[in-house]
Amino acid sequence: MSKRDYYEVLGVSKDASERDVKKAYKRLAMKYHPDRTQGDKSKEEQFKEVKEAYEVLNDDQKRAAYDQYGHAAFEQGGHGGGGGFGGGGFGNDFGDIFGDIFGGGGRGRQSRAQRGSDLRYNVELTLEEAVKGKTLEIKVPTYVSCDPCDGSGAKQGTSAKTCTTCHGHGQVQMRQGLFAVQQTCPTCSGKGKVITSPCPSCRGQGRVEKTKTLSVKIPPGVDTGDRIRLSGEGEAGEHGAPAGDLYVQANVKDHKIFVRDENHLYCEVPISFTTAALGGDIEVPTLGGKIKLKIPKETQTGKMFRLRGKGVKSVRSHSTGDLMCKVVLETPVSLSGDQADLLRQLEEKMGKSQAKHRPKETGFFEGVKNFFDDLKS
Repeated sequence: MSKRDYYEVLGVSKDASERDVKKAYKRLAMKYHPDRTQGDKSKEEQFKEVKEAYEVLNDDQKRAAYDQYGHAAFEQGGHGGGGGFGGGGFGNDFGDIFGDIFGGGGRGRQSRAQRGSDLRYNVELTLEEAVKGKTLEIKVPTYVSCDPCDGSGAKQGTSAKTCTTCHGHGQVQMRQGLFAVQQTCPTCSGKGKVITSPCPSCRGQGRVEKTKTLSVKIPPGVDTGDRIRLSGEGEAGEHGAPAGDLYVQANVKDHKIFVRDENHLYCEVPISFTTAALGGDIEVPTLGGKIKLKIPKETQTGKMFRLRGKGVKSVRSHSTGDLMCKVVLETPVSLSGDQADLLRQLEEKMGKSQAKHRPKETGFFEGVKNFFDDLKS
């Protein structure tokens, strides 16, 4: 009896990917497996046909030979995609199906040593340090690879042995009626190997606790929450697994003068009554030193002056923000009798023209008067 085309058996095209082939096999194997078909001989033969097709199409070399020569590639003592059904049963095949679906360790699969944990180290910076950048040394308690055993966990001159429970697979299979469940091997914890002579320095872990001293370059312009990644400087993994990364996270302390908002700086500058009324030059602080700011006459309290390019240079875009200076009128305090008299004289001289000299005050009280008049009407 002639065999059907393997691609036709699985219902896939000739250019189907490995993933498509495996997906089709899982679907058909679960449909025709003898454990689910109650001894139906026809379904058993179909399962054999599906398995035979999968074993060929899932192997690159066998698939290439089949594409070139067809079924003849496996006749006359060839590789034989259909052999091995007689006495082997179907239990392992069905277990492999469920192992693939649930991420189990089918045949020959072994859990890889897990990468070491990432670490975070917080550094506090002044605003000046954050803006200008800084190189600092930090001490990080962590796990590092054990030198005597070179991270293997085995005593010098020895090596880990293949686990006899799972035979190096890292997984063991337990059957529960129709289902075959893959579980992590309890002997080797999924590693596939067992250390019989552990290294005395690390006690078989392949890593030891140590405080590392690292030099960290803080780039100019960092802000609170920014992180610097040091690749491979985290915890070493067990049994020679790669180390994780270290993330240095910046926290910029509050400043006495400036408030930072992204790349802009804000500050309040007190000015006298005279300067606000008559205008003049005042000195304002910047991170680079003092500069002069011209205050025009009749400046009101709360007015914001923008000093371009006097903010912070961005660590990402390299653009520089501005410094925003808010002037606040300072009311004179601790006046002497003569000084108080002079202010009263000024008030009297303004006389009936106060609306001209204090338009905001006049406008406000006019509005209040109108408000109450409207309530009465």
